Amino acid sequence: METTTHSLLIKFSKVISFVFNPLFSLVVYFLYFGWRNYTAGEMMQRFWPILAIIVLPVVGWILWNVKTGRYTNTDVSDRKQRQSLYFFIEAVMVVYLVFEYYRHDKMDLVMLLILILIGVLQISNYFIKSSMHTAFNIFVAALLFTQSPLLGLLWFGISIVVGISRIILKRHTPQEVVAGATISIVISFIYLYTNIQFNH
Repeated sequence: METTTHSLLIKFSKVISFVFNPLFSLVVYFLYFGWRNYTAGEMMQRFWPILAIIVLPVVGWILWNVKTGRYTNTDVSDRKQRQSLYFFIEAVMVVYLVFEYYRHDKMDLVMLLILILIGVLQISNYFIKSSMHTAFNIFVAALLFTQSPLLGLLWFGISIVVGISRIILKRHTPQEVVAGATISIVISFIYLYTNIQFNH
């Protein structure tokens, strides 16, 4: 009975960890934000650069590195291997920010803060492998909170479950999950404070 329960817990953790990966969670936010604030045409116009410049290249980079043996798994859970992933994500984020700045003549605050979040996670990676899954889901919870407080709080609850799943799967230690959460909470407060200032 105990073995069956443990096996179910592992399977559940794998599903949670796979479904609520950083890229998926961000895509959910952007689609929800677009659905609430734009027409279908406007949403596609705003979303295609995120897909083409960030999402698809990052997914391709991870899959290619797993296939060639540079990364052990798609989670990129090895601390040394993760450094090159951070650099790649930062590079495509900068390309996106420059592209959007020239397209709309203003800086994309959300993406700028995501870039800062990635940069801080990378710095922390030299000392502790902070959980990227936990960090991104908490930040997404903050993003969603500005659109729907209830949905934001719900996603924050999901973030806690995601963090626990990372520990159960032994992808992270409790300290690494807490480190990722702490970094993200600080960045999330900056976003929420800035959002309040801009809307008042």
